[in-house]
Amino acid sequence: MQSETKTHSTNSVQACQNCKKDFLIEPEDFNFYEKIKVPPPTFCPECRAQRRLAFRNERKLFKVKDAFTGQDIFSTYPKESGRKIITREAWFGDDWDAMEYGQDYDFSRPFFEQLRELENKVPMYNFNVIRMVNSPYAFNATELKNSYLVVNASYSEDCMYGNAVDHCKDCVDNSHIQDSERCYECFWLSKCYQCYFTQRTHDSRNLWFCRGCVGCNDCFGCANLINASYCIFNKKHTKEEYEKKIAQMSLDTVSGIEKARAQAREFWDTQPVKNIQGVKNVNSTGSYVTNCRNVNDSYLIRESENMRFCQYLQLPGNKDNYDVSVWGNDTELCYETLECGDQSYNNKLTRNCWPACSNLEYCVHLFSSTDCFGCVGLKKKQYCILNKQYTKEEYEALVPKIKRHMDEMPYTDSQGLVYKYGEFFPIEFSPFGYNNTIAMQHFPISKEKVETKNYGWVETERGEYKITKKAGELPESIEDFEVEMLKEVIECENCKKAYRILENELIFYKKEKLPIPRLCNECRHERRISDRLKLFLYERTCMCAGTADQTNIYKNTISHIHKDSPCGEVFKTGYAPDRPEIVYCEKCYQQEVY
Repeated sequence: MQSETKTHSTNSVQACQNCKKDFLIEPEDFNFYEKIKVPPPTFCPECRAQRRLAFRNERKLFKVKDAFTGQDIFSTYPKESGRKIITREAWFGDDWDAMEYGQDYDFSRPFFEQLRELENKVPMYNFNVIRMVNSPYAFNATELKNSYLVVNASYSEDCMYGNAVDHCKDCVDNSHIQDSERCYECFWLSKCYQCYFTQRTHDSRNLWFCRGCVGCNDCFGCANLINASYCIFNKKHTKEEYEKKIAQMSLDTVSGIEKARAQAREFWDTQPVKNIQGVKNVNSTGSYVTNCRNVNDSYLIRESENMRFCQYLQLPGNKDNYDVSVWGNDTELCYETLECGDQSYNNKLTRNCWPACSNLEYCVHLFSSTDCFGCVGLKKKQYCILNKQYTKEEYEALVPKIKRHMDEMPYTDSQGLVYKYGEFFPIEFSPFGYNNTIAMQHFPISKEKVETKNYGWVETERGEYKITKKAGELPESIEDFEVEMLKEVIECENCKKAYRILENELIFYKKEKLPIPRLCNECRHERRISDRLKLFLYERTCMCAGTADQTNIYKNTISHIHKDSPCGEVFKTGYAPDRPEIVYCEKCYQQEVY
């Protein structure tokens, strides 16, 4: 690495080492790399994201043997991972010390080989949880209370079957919702109450099958409404008319819900969507970016600033980051990190290190540590390399030598990709099956291709349960579901796997007057996120053609600035050109909606 500061005034086009496609590195990108002293990447932004997300198993649990006791425990790490798995209580206990596995740096071997060997030696806790109360089957989570199978979530209570449920109460089957209560089967909500089957909505209550609404109440099947009430398919009704029509829909029955779902989606397709899914942004691009400033080419980000190529940072306070994925919460000046949150500062090429970690490089599973390089499983340590303690002077002298050695003797993976200093961990190092990671959601690959690339593929075990009732045999209405039916083992209509209805779950359905679901929670999750855009962005032109959209399906309600001529504005959007949505630029969308 060169230490001198350079000023870059022009773009540079590079060929991605992985996918071979050209990608652009802009002057501000170079400036960031110079600032944190890393070389420019050799992978394109999409391949970098795929590489990080292949190290994130968000939802799957496996039964493994505790490396200390031999007892069965649940873990996000499968037995095929090669990791020594122990309980969190044991990991944080005083009966062992990861420094015992410390080793000298070997300049005759590539760095990544040495780090991988160390990682396979050091025990790892079974899953990430922080300060949980009565939530034994929730994981990758912080401060949940009385919650069940909720993952990637924080500060929520009495919730079930969800992912990214933050600061919520009494919510079931939701994804990426915040500050909401009594919501069911929703996606990307904030500050909502009693919303059902609703997407991308804020500050609203008592909505059914709505999309893109703000400040609304008592609406059904609506899209793009602001401060509206008692509307059905965007048509205004009196309170009495609305309540009568809703009662006629029989939304407490399975057939009523399915008919309503089909009708709402048919109506949604006739309404425009905004090119960027998010609100209250300044100079930002991406999908599901909200309350952000200068956040670009990013995905599922809230309340952050000055970032690029970041994903899944749904807790606030993040700034000045590039290529950071998952968690957030006061993460600053970080690059190519995964699962590093809770006051993470100046960490690079590192995963699962928290809280208040800083100045880490190539570290894995560190806790409250600073100034470490290539370490695994350390707690409250400083100036360590490969889990061996050094003085400050020794550390600062040795780390630059290791970085030069990484360039002179790089690691080459099974596909021939070269990993010098500045590259994140190779996917083939991931302890998870590729099919169980969130990389699979955005970059789906067949099992055969995964195996040719030397990635892992791990099938989840299917429990042996005697089915006592098929989903189609369940009562149509929630009113006819009796408590005795909680004993039934139900066959999912889709995957044919077994599931049960729990007592608290039934209480929720009864209270909200919702029918018992006929899909298991995993299939409900997959259905819900199938509506979610992927992290890719496309350059497109606004579909507003003047008095209507290009397809002539949607008729503009007012005259736009460009009048009868096509808008012509070019933008980045998560909506691929082959998708059915009518995509408007923000100006045209706002003229129609606000």
